[in-house]
Amino acid sequence: MTIKKTWWKEAIGYQIYPASFKDSNHDGLGDLNGICEKLEYLKDLGIDFIWITPIYASPNVDNGYDISNYQEISEIFGTMADFDLLLAQAHAKGIKVIMDLVINHTSDQHRWFIESRKSKENYYRDYYIWEDGRVDGPPNNWTSIFGGSAWELDQETNQYYLHVFAKEQPDLNWENPKVQHELFTMIQWWLDKGIDGFRVDAISHIKKLPFSNNIVDNPLEAYTNAPGIDVYLKALRDVVKKEDILTVGKANGVSAHDALEWVGEEGYFNMLFEFEHISLWSTGEEQGIDVLKLKRALTNWQETLNQKGWNALYMENHDIPRSVSTFGSDQVVFWRSSAKALALTFMLLQGTPFIYQGQEIGMTNMPFHSIHEINAVDTKNFYRNMVNTGVTPERALDLVRKSARDNARTPMQWDSSKYAGFSTHKPWLVVNPNKSYINVQDELADPDSILNFYKEIIRLRKAHETLIYGSYRLFLKDHPQLFAYQRKLGNDRFVIIVNLSCDFATVDLPSNIKFEEWELILNNLDDGPLQQHTLFVPYEARVYRKKTA
Repeated sequence: MTIKKTWWKEAIGYQIYPASFKDSNHDGLGDLNGICEKLEYLKDLGIDFIWITPIYASPNVDNGYDISNYQEISEIFGTMADFDLLLAQAHAKGIKVIMDLVINHTSDQHRWFIESRKSKENYYRDYYIWEDGRVDGPPNNWTSIFGGSAWELDQETNQYYLHVFAKEQPDLNWENPKVQHELFTMIQWWLDKGIDGFRVDAISHIKKLPFSNNIVDNPLEAYTNAPGIDVYLKALRDVVKKEDILTVGKANGVSAHDALEWVGEEGYFNMLFEFEHISLWSTGEEQGIDVLKLKRALTNWQETLNQKGWNALYMENHDIPRSVSTFGSDQVVFWRSSAKALALTFMLLQGTPFIYQGQEIGMTNMPFHSIHEINAVDTKNFYRNMVNTGVTPERALDLVRKSARDNARTPMQWDSSKYAGFSTHKPWLVVNPNKSYINVQDELADPDSILNFYKEIIRLRKAHETLIYGSYRLFLKDHPQLFAYQRKLGNDRFVIIVNLSCDFATVDLPSNIKFEEWELILNNLDDGPLQQHTLFVPYEARVYRKKTA
C-alpha cells in the first residue's frame, strides 16, 4: 500500500479564539500580540499549526463572523502590522498559521452591501440575494439558523434579502461570477502574504434551493449541500489547491458518504469538520455520552474515508460547550481522568487532531448565573423566545446554560489570579471560577496534569507513523462503555481502550490472544496489564503496542 504523506496529515492543530486567548494591552479583549506572547507555550505543547477564528474588520454582531472588510484587521485585535509580526514569529518557531475564511455571507456593514441596498439598479445589487415578498410577507417560509425568518425586509427598496445566519449577515450571491472573482482575489491576497491555509466557514450553505420551495421537514434543507453546489466548490478548489496549504471545511449537513466527494483525491478540501459525533451532546441533566452511538459515528467516518480521504479530529471548538462537561464529567472526582480519556479517544484516530484552546488543561463549562453573562446572539435569541412564550427566566437560563456557545469562549485560564492571567482588566466575558485549580501555570508544574498528558499523547503520535497513517479497526463494537480500536501499519499495531463512562467496566477478551505480546505504553490511571478478564475503572484509558520480535 502506497501512503501519500503530507505535512498536514502529520501535524497537530490548535484553534485560537483571539478575544479569549490572551490580552496584551489590558483592555479586556484578547489580541494578536497576546497570541505572539504564547507561541513558545504552543511550541512546547507540540503544536504545528494554529487556526485563528476571524480577526477581520467587523461590527462583531456574531463575534467576527460578520466581516465588513476582508483585507483589514479588526482594531480590537490589533493592526495588519501586528498580524504580519505574528505570522513571522510563528513561522520562525515552525508553527503554521491557518485563517478562518467566511465566504457564505458578509456583514451588512460591508461596502458591497451598503451599496447593494441603495437601489435595485446598483452595481452591487446582485452581490447579494434579493427577492420580492409575497402578499403575506417574505418570499417563502425559510428560517434562519439563528432563529426566525431567513428573510429581512429592507424598507428602502421594499425587497427582502436572505440571511442564513443573523439579519446583519446577508448571504452572498454565488450565482454572480463577479462575487466569485472578488472572493477568489481576496483569497489569493492572503495566500500571497504567506499564510498556510484556511478553515472555510459555513461552506455547505453557499448554494440555495429555488426560492419557490417551501420547506416542511428539515429547516436547513433549503440551503445545506443543495444540488449544484459542486460547481462553486470546484471553482474554489482551483484557487486554493494550487498551493501546498491546508484547507478544512465546516460542512454542516454533509454525510460521511458525501464527504468522499468533498475530501477525496479530487476533493474540494483536504479534510472536513464532521458534525455526526458532536450531535450526540447530552442536553439533559445527566452528563456523559451514548458510547455506542459515539463509536458508530466516529467509526463511520474512519472507515468511509480510510485511504480515500482524511479526517479532521476534534472534540471541542468555539461553537460548542466544553467536551469534558458534555462527553465526560466536570465533577472534581472524575474531571481529570475523563478529560484524559477523551484526549486518548480522539487524538489517536486516523486524521489531523485539532485542540481547542483550554481543552489541553481540561477547561469546563461556565456556571452562568444570568443571561447578562452570555454574549452569543443565538443563545440570547433562544432565551428571549422562550421567555416570550411563557417560560420562566430561571427555567430558560437552565435550558440554555449547558448548550451556550459561550461555555467555550470564557477567557483562557493561564493562572489562578483574579482574571486568570488573561488580562489585568475585567474581561469581555466572565472568567470561570475554577481557574483556582484549572490553569496552565499549575498544570505545567504537575507531572500528572491533563496538560502534560496531552504532551505525552502528542509525542507518542509523532514518534510512530502507525498512529498517523495506520488503518483503523473497531473492537468491542457492542460494548456499552468501552471504546476500543486498533491502529495498524504493516506489522506495527496499537490498541487504544477507553472507558467512557463513570462506572466500572469489564471485558472478557478472546482466549487466543497472547497477552504477553502486548506492552502498555500510555495510560491515564494505574498500570493495567492486558489479560483475558480486564477491569477498567471509570474513565480509564490505555494504549497498548504489540511487541516486535
